[in-house]
Amino acid sequence: MDLSRAVFRRSLALLLALALAAPLQAQSLPASPAALDDASVAALGAGDYLWAPEAAPAGQVLVVVSLPEQRAYVYRAGVRIGVSSVSTGTATHPTPTGVFEILQKKVDHRSNLYNDAPMPYMQRLTWDGIALHAGKVTGRPASHGCVRLPRAFAEALYAETEKGGIVVIADDASHAADVVHPGASAPVDTYTGLPLPGDADRIAQLE
Repeated sequence: MDLSRAVFRRSLALLLALALAAPLQAQSLPASPAALDDASVAALGAGDYLWAPEAAPAGQVLVVVSLPEQRAYVYRAGVRIGVSSVSTGTATHPTPTGVFEILQKKVDHRSNLYNDAPMPYMQRLTWDGIALHAGKVTGRPASHGCVRLPRAFAEALYAETEKGGIVVIADDASHAADVVHPGASAPVDTYTGLPLPGDADRIAQLE
Protein backbone atom coordinates (compact mmCIF):
# COMPACT_ATOMS: atom_id res chain seq x y z
CA MET A 1 0.00 0.00 0.00
CA ASP A 2 2.79 2.40 0.88
CA LEU A 3 4.51 1.66 -2.44
CA SER A 4 1.31 2.34 -4.37
CA ARG A 5 0.88 5.64 -2.56
CA ALA A 6 4.48 6.61 -3.33
CA VAL A 7 4.01 5.80 -7.03
CA PHE A 8 0.75 7.78 -7.04
CA ARG A 9 2.41 10.79 -5.45
CA ARG A 10 5.32 10.70 -7.92
CA SER A 11 2.88 10.45 -10.84
CA LEU A 12 0.84 13.32 -9.47
CA ALA A 13 3.95 15.44 -9.06
CA LEU A 14 5.03 14.68 -12.64
CA LEU A 15 1.61 15.62 -14.04
CA LEU A 16 1.65 18.84 -12.05
CA ALA A 17 5.12 19.71 -13.33
CA LEU A 18 4.04 19.11 -16.93
CA ALA A 19 0.93 21.24 -16.45
CA LEU A 20 3.01 24.10 -15.07
CA ALA A 21 5.58 23.80 -17.87
CA ALA A 22 3.04 23.97 -20.71
CA PRO A 23 2.14 27.66 -20.27
CA LEU A 24 5.82 28.56 -20.16
CA GLN A 25 6.37 26.92 -23.53
CA ALA A 26 3.34 28.69 -24.97
CA GLN A 27 4.67 32.03 -23.71
CA SER A 28 7.96 31.50 -25.54
CA LEU A 29 6.06 31.31 -28.86
CA PRO A 30 3.09 33.66 -28.42
CA ALA A 31 0.28 33.60 -30.98
CA SER A 32 -1.75 36.74 -30.39
CA PRO A 33 -1.57 40.23 -31.91
CA ALA A 34 -0.51 41.67 -28.55
CA ALA A 35 2.54 39.40 -28.61
CA LEU A 36 3.89 41.27 -31.64
CA ASP A 37 4.75 44.40 -29.68
CA ASP A 38 8.29 45.73 -30.04
CA ALA A 39 9.38 44.47 -26.61
CA SER A 40 8.42 40.89 -27.46
CA VAL A 41 10.18 41.15 -30.80
CA ALA A 42 13.34 42.48 -29.13
CA ALA A 43 13.30 39.57 -26.66
CA LEU A 44 13.37 36.85 -29.33
CA GLY A 45 16.22 34.38 -28.95
CA ALA A 46 17.78 31.95 -31.42
CA GLY A 47 15.14 29.54 -32.71
CA ASP A 48 12.24 31.63 -31.35
CA TYR A 49 9.47 33.22 -33.35
CA LEU A 50 6.21 35.14 -33.00
CA TRP A 51 3.24 34.31 -35.23
CA ALA A 52 -0.14 36.07 -35.16
CA PRO A 53 -1.83 35.93 -38.59
CA GLU A 54 -5.08 37.15 -37.04
CA ALA A 55 -3.41 40.55 -36.53
CA ALA A 56 -4.08 41.60 -40.14
CA PRO A 57 -6.83 41.29 -42.76
CA ALA A 58 -6.43 39.36 -45.98
CA GLY A 59 -3.93 40.94 -48.36
CA GLN A 60 -0.54 40.78 -50.01
CA VAL A 61 2.19 39.05 -47.99
CA LEU A 62 5.68 40.56 -47.75
CA VAL A 63 8.77 39.10 -46.08
CA VAL A 64 11.66 41.32 -44.96
CA VAL A 65 14.88 39.60 -43.87
CA SER A 66 17.31 41.70 -41.85
CA LEU A 67 20.84 40.33 -42.15
CA PRO A 68 22.26 42.41 -39.27
CA GLU A 69 19.42 41.40 -36.95
CA GLN A 70 19.25 37.78 -38.17
CA ARG A 71 15.47 38.06 -38.21
CA ALA A 72 12.65 37.72 -40.72
CA TYR A 73 9.58 39.96 -40.56
CA VAL A 74 6.31 38.97 -42.21
CA TYR A 75 3.63 41.49 -43.20
CA ARG A 76 0.15 40.99 -44.61
CA ALA A 77 -1.77 43.96 -45.97
CA GLY A 78 1.10 46.07 -44.60
CA VAL A 79 0.65 44.84 -41.01
CA ARG A 80 3.22 42.75 -39.15
CA ILE A 81 1.92 39.22 -38.49
CA GLY A 82 5.14 37.39 -37.66
CA VAL A 83 8.77 37.72 -36.68
CA SER A 84 11.37 34.96 -36.48
CA SER A 85 15.01 34.47 -35.71
CA VAL A 86 16.91 33.16 -38.75
CA SER A 87 20.33 31.97 -39.82
CA THR A 88 21.59 33.39 -43.09
CA GLY A 89 24.78 32.90 -45.11
CA THR A 90 28.28 33.13 -43.72
CA ALA A 91 31.00 35.48 -44.94
CA THR A 92 32.24 32.80 -47.36
CA HIS A 93 28.72 31.96 -48.56
CA PRO A 94 26.81 35.24 -48.13
CA THR A 95 23.09 35.71 -48.56
CA PRO A 96 22.49 38.20 -51.37
CA THR A 97 20.61 41.41 -50.67
CA GLY A 98 17.88 42.88 -52.81
CA VAL A 99 14.27 42.35 -53.80
CA PHE A 100 13.30 38.81 -54.78
CA GLU A 101 10.17 37.02 -55.95
CA ILE A 102 9.22 33.57 -54.71
CA LEU A 103 10.00 31.47 -57.79
CA GLN A 104 9.11 28.01 -56.56
CA LYS A 105 7.59 26.32 -53.51
CA LYS A 106 8.12 22.74 -52.42
CA VAL A 107 7.31 21.12 -49.06
CA ASP A 108 9.83 18.29 -49.37
CA HIS A 109 12.94 19.54 -51.15
CA ARG A 110 16.58 18.50 -51.08
CA SER A 111 19.58 20.55 -52.08
CA ASN A 112 21.02 19.98 -55.53
CA LEU A 113 24.28 21.62 -54.42
CA TYR A 114 25.01 20.43 -50.88
CA ASN A 115 24.91 16.64 -50.49
CA ASP A 116 21.17 16.25 -50.89
CA ALA A 117 20.62 18.23 -47.67
CA PRO A 118 16.96 18.49 -46.65
CA MET A 119 15.28 21.88 -47.19
CA PRO A 120 11.71 21.48 -45.87
CA TYR A 121 9.11 24.08 -46.82
CA MET A 122 11.46 25.50 -49.42
CA GLN A 123 10.60 28.80 -51.09
CA ARG A 124 13.10 29.51 -53.87
CA LEU A 125 14.34 33.05 -54.36
CA THR A 126 17.03 32.48 -57.02
CA TRP A 127 17.67 29.70 -59.51
CA ASP A 128 21.25 29.32 -58.27
CA GLY A 129 20.28 28.00 -54.87
CA ILE A 130 19.05 30.76 -52.52
CA ALA A 131 15.82 29.99 -50.68
CA LEU A 132 13.82 30.33 -47.50
CA HIS A 133 13.48 26.96 -45.77
CA ALA A 134 13.31 25.19 -42.42
CA GLY A 135 16.67 24.41 -40.86
CA LYS A 136 18.90 24.82 -37.85
CA VAL A 137 18.65 28.37 -36.54
CA THR A 138 21.52 29.57 -34.40
CA GLY A 139 20.69 33.28 -34.36
CA ARG A 140 23.82 34.05 -36.36
CA PRO A 141 25.01 33.46 -39.97
CA ALA A 142 25.46 29.72 -40.47
CA SER A 143 24.12 28.70 -43.89
CA HIS A 144 25.51 28.44 -47.42
CA GLY A 145 23.44 31.47 -48.41
CA CYS A 146 19.87 30.35 -47.75
CA VAL A 147 17.67 31.86 -45.05
CA ARG A 148 17.02 29.15 -42.45
CA LEU A 149 13.81 29.38 -40.42
CA PRO A 150 12.53 27.45 -37.41
CA ARG A 151 10.51 24.53 -38.81
CA ALA A 152 7.12 25.52 -37.35
CA PHE A 153 7.57 29.09 -38.56
CA ALA A 154 8.68 27.89 -42.02
CA GLU A 155 5.54 25.76 -42.27
CA ALA A 156 3.26 28.60 -41.20
CA LEU A 157 4.92 31.05 -43.58
CA TYR A 158 4.72 28.54 -46.45
CA ALA A 159 0.94 28.39 -45.98
CA GLU A 160 0.66 32.19 -46.20
CA THR A 161 2.76 32.93 -49.28
CA GLU A 162 2.23 32.42 -52.98
CA LYS A 163 4.57 32.20 -55.96
CA GLY A 164 5.43 35.72 -57.05
CA GLY A 165 5.33 37.05 -53.49
CA ILE A 166 8.03 39.55 -52.51
CA VAL A 167 10.97 38.88 -50.19
CA VAL A 168 13.33 41.74 -49.35
CA ILE A 169 16.76 40.85 -47.94
CA ALA A 170 18.46 43.88 -46.46
CA ASP A 171 21.64 45.05 -44.80
CA ASP A 172 23.06 48.47 -44.02
CA ALA A 173 24.71 48.76 -47.44
CA SER A 174 21.64 47.85 -49.49
CA HIS A 175 18.71 49.49 -47.72
CA ALA A 176 17.68 52.34 -45.47
CA ALA A 177 17.66 51.87 -41.70
CA ASP A 178 13.89 51.44 -41.43
CA VAL A 179 14.06 48.47 -43.81
CA VAL A 180 17.02 46.86 -42.05
CA HIS A 181 15.27 47.40 -38.71
CA PRO A 182 11.58 47.28 -39.65
CA GLY A 183 8.68 48.01 -37.34
CA ALA A 184 5.01 47.13 -37.09
CA SER A 185 4.16 48.42 -40.57
CA ALA A 186 5.68 47.25 -43.83
CA PRO A 187 8.69 49.47 -44.63
CA VAL A 188 8.40 48.98 -48.39
CA ASP A 189 5.67 48.49 -50.96
CA THR A 190 4.22 45.02 -50.38
CA TYR A 191 3.70 44.37 -54.10
CA THR A 192 7.09 45.50 -55.39
CA GLY A 193 9.49 45.64 -52.43
CA LEU A 194 10.43 49.17 -53.50
CA PRO A 195 10.44 52.32 -51.35
CA LEU A 196 7.00 53.60 -50.51
CA PRO A 197 5.73 56.47 -52.73
CA GLY A 198 6.68 59.88 -51.43
CA ASP A 199 9.29 58.60 -48.99
CA ALA A 200 12.04 60.99 -50.01
CA ASP A 201 14.29 60.21 -47.06
CA ARG A 202 14.44 56.49 -47.82
CA ILE A 203 15.01 57.08 -51.54
CA ALA A 204 17.80 59.56 -50.80
CA GLN A 205 19.58 57.04 -48.59
CA LEU A 206 19.55 54.47 -51.38
CA GLU A 207 21.07 56.79 -53.98
